[in-house]
Amino acid sequence: MVVIALALVVAAAALSVRWLTHQRDTFGRERPFPYLSIGLLGLVAMGAAIPSYLRHQEETRLSAVASQLVGEPARVHCQTFGQTFTQLDGDLGFVRWGKDGVPEHQTFIKREQCGDLKSYLKSDKQHPNPDQVVAVHVLTHESMHMRGITSEADAECAAMQRDAQTAELLGASPSAAMDLARTYWQIDYPRMPATYRTLDCKPGGPLDEHLATAPWGTPTS
Repeated sequence: MVVIALALVVAAAALSVRWLTHQRDTFGRERPFPYLSIGLLGLVAMGAAIPSYLRHQEETRLSAVASQLVGEPARVHCQTFGQTFTQLDGDLGFVRWGKDGVPEHQTFIKREQCGDLKSYLKSDKQHPNPDQVVAVHVLTHESMHMRGITSEADAECAAMQRDAQTAELLGASPSAAMDLARTYWQIDYPRMPATYRTLDCKPGGPLDEHLATAPWGTPTS
């Protein structure tokens, strides 16, 4: 869309230059300035540029959250409308890994989940719908991959223990953030494919990091 907007701006500029260099026709009559054509091109250019600008604003907000979770600068890219026709896999988000085994500090999140994150950001965050809960978790999960966790099960467990942190960074109150984290742990996690689950992810288990934001709380002993 940015390319289209730029092309339209160039076309408007070309019309202006053409008028400046040809202000009279072959009979010597003055040509009127093409206000209508240039105005229409400008309006269409704005219409093409606005979605890209809004997506950039959203990505900047999500990138700031991911950077907090990763511990260093990270980028979140939301899938564009055009990319929905070429990225047909079932993943809700992904992080690429370099040949050296080190993950890139950027993630690509599908258009639908970015839309759910956008609606979550605009909400009061007290009662997120199921899609918003999953979208917040996707952002956390992909951030765990950017931290260097390769295993899906390990990344899933680490993410669940930070979903509340993500929700707070997105503007939720501490209590609403914990409710979201517990919802994912109790409802969504048991439904995940086997590669995303492990018996080690439980209160007091090997993957329990004893974080205050863990959905199961701090185990007592």
